[in-house]
Amino acid sequence: MRDQVVPTPISSFGFSSRIKYEPKGVVLIISPWNFAFNLSFLPLVSAIAAGNAVILKPSENTPHSSRLIKKIVSSLFDESEVAVIEGAVPETTHLLTKPFNHIFFTGAPSIGKIVMKAAAKNLTSVSLELGGKSPSIVDQSADIKAAATRIAWSKSLNNGQVCIAPDYVYLHHSIKDKFIAAYKERINKMYGDNPEGSDSYNRIVNKRHFERLKNYLKDAEERGAQIDLGGVTNDEDNYISPTVVTELDASALLWQEEIFGPILPIRTFSNINEPIEYINSGEKPLALYIYSRNKKNIQNVENNTRAGGMVINYSATHYANPNLPFGGSNNSGIGKGNGYFGFQAFSNAKAVQRHWAPFDILKEFYPPYTKGKLKKFAFITKWLS
Repeated sequence: MRDQVVPTPISSFGFSSRIKYEPKGVVLIISPWNFAFNLSFLPLVSAIAAGNAVILKPSENTPHSSRLIKKIVSSLFDESEVAVIEGAVPETTHLLTKPFNHIFFTGAPSIGKIVMKAAAKNLTSVSLELGGKSPSIVDQSADIKAAATRIAWSKSLNNGQVCIAPDYVYLHHSIKDKFIAAYKERINKMYGDNPEGSDSYNRIVNKRHFERLKNYLKDAEERGAQIDLGGVTNDEDNYISPTVVTELDASALLWQEEIFGPILPIRTFSNINEPIEYINSGEKPLALYIYSRNKKNIQNVENNTRAGGMVINYSATHYANPNLPFGGSNNSGIGKGNGYFGFQAFSNAKAVQRHWAPFDILKEFYPPYTKGKLKKFAFITKWLS
């Protein structure tokens, strides 16, 4: 947090320079439902560390969590420092009309566009932590068992309701059957023969999202897709089993929309450039994962794709490192958070320069611009360059 002294070039001799981080002012944090506490308190810590006053608007989709968040915050802070506003769309819409100094939003890209449009009216800066279709690439050199285990874990965690969950898998055609078999085995080890009865397996957050995912499955089946695992739903409990879908038509909803659930579409490739071209044909994902022992393939994917973050031979672990910036790129997000990067997001980096020399170094640059001064300018410019 302390001022950072920075070098001053020779062209500004006689001055010292530093960067002072100051609070942006009053900020709004709009947090989501999928990790209600983590995604409320992590940006809140960054905002407080930067010295801001905060209004926190947790999600209406998890009202019990929102109520507890308000109870915790109100026991620690005066409302003039941090205030929690509960409610739904009307309350959020009203808040967005106010001239905040910064807005930090976590949620879907479609809502992020609404937030950014509202912020533009007041020229409010924004941090948008969004999502998208985060791909996993598994090539023929990968440790298939490890890849299947780690993808199964990160895809079924919180019932797939994780912004950095692998949205789909691009497999080398030669390992398709082995990968699916290993994926099934890992799901069975984690949740048993009947995941619906497992204490470790979550449910979809509400009926609206359950019906959305159920519609994705119905659309896939109507287009002739093959269900290699799962596909079981229970309307009474918002239950969707861990599911693997193959032979899926390119126009299917599972390819077009962010899934945000435990359904894993799989497609195959023969050449590593195929998944690279496919990823680059769409919006930039929030996260990208590659499982490979081939250094050339790894380098090819890293250098020729764009994503908010990338993990090699694991999934969804980069978020846990506070020394890494977390965020998306364009459609998957604007700005970075996490650790020091979160502090920066809520701070204004103010340039501070001080003249310390006992003489005025720039007096020769004042008008009138005589021939003599112009010659000096030419000499100094040539010397500095």
